[in-house]
Amino acid sequence: RWQKVLYERQPFPDNYVDQRFLEELRKNVHARRYRYGAVVFQSGAVVQQLCSVCVFVVTWWYMDAGMLSPQGLFGAALVSSLLGYILFDTVDGGAGRRESRRTRWADLKSTLVFAAFTYGFSPVLKTLTESISTDTIYAMSALMLLGHLIFFDYGANAAIVSSTLSLNMAIFASVCLASRLPRSLHAFVMVTFAMQIFALWPMLQKKLKAQTPRCYVGVTVLFALVALVGLATISSVGAVLFASLLLAISCLCPYCLIRLQLLKDNIHGPWDEAEIKEDLSRFLM
Repeated sequence: RWQKVLYERQPFPDNYVDQRFLEELRKNVHARRYRYGAVVFQSGAVVQQLCSVCVFVVTWWYMDAGMLSPQGLFGAALVSSLLGYILFDTVDGGAGRRESRRTRWADLKSTLVFAAFTYGFSPVLKTLTESISTDTIYAMSALMLLGHLIFFDYGANAAIVSSTLSLNMAIFASVCLASRLPRSLHAFVMVTFAMQIFALWPMLQKKLKAQTPRCYVGVTVLFALVALVGLATISSVGAVLFASLLLAISCLCPYCLIRLQLLKDNIHGPWDEAEIKEDLSRFLM
């Protein structure tokens, strides 16, 4: 009788298999089964980041057109940051702060240092790209924001994910766009606002997603509506296209993913590489 071993001589060729070979065939052993509601919930991270970029661009357009003063934007951003700071500690009862052992005084010092540093260098930021044409600035900003969306950490464990690179690309785009604003104060407020929406806002969203999923869904929907309303005041066609993009990402793409899961046909069997499951640590001592 044929045995599936190579250390004994058998009257069979090396590539011989008997009828029992396919009895160990298994299909889709490690395939994940997704639920539509869970996939839609996870797609909220992509929707939020797209809305963040939209809000940032709309805010820059209003400041460039003179329809929004830097004092008004700075005041609104400051109030929003204070409310978000309080909410960040309230959601988990301060457990995260106790684990990190970071005091509020340290947060205040970091904020003051960043604000003073950015305000002091705002004239440099304003004149940094004077020798570059405006079209080139717009193209660079668009590419940087696209790269920010590509490399952003949406919660997936992938090699392309880089939170540091994503944030740096977003700040670089904000510096480029801020250099085309009328005054140095505009540049300072724009860079500060970029730091709030691209660095602080995702941290709060992740905390809400982990602690209060229902609140997270409500905030995501509200933020998407704010982005759509702001974009509609500039371009109705752009608002319709952006709304279609958000609906496709949050509703259509999850449906396609679940449908494609039914077409998976991964096979496993005796031809797979052998896995040593026995504990061999005693041989290494």
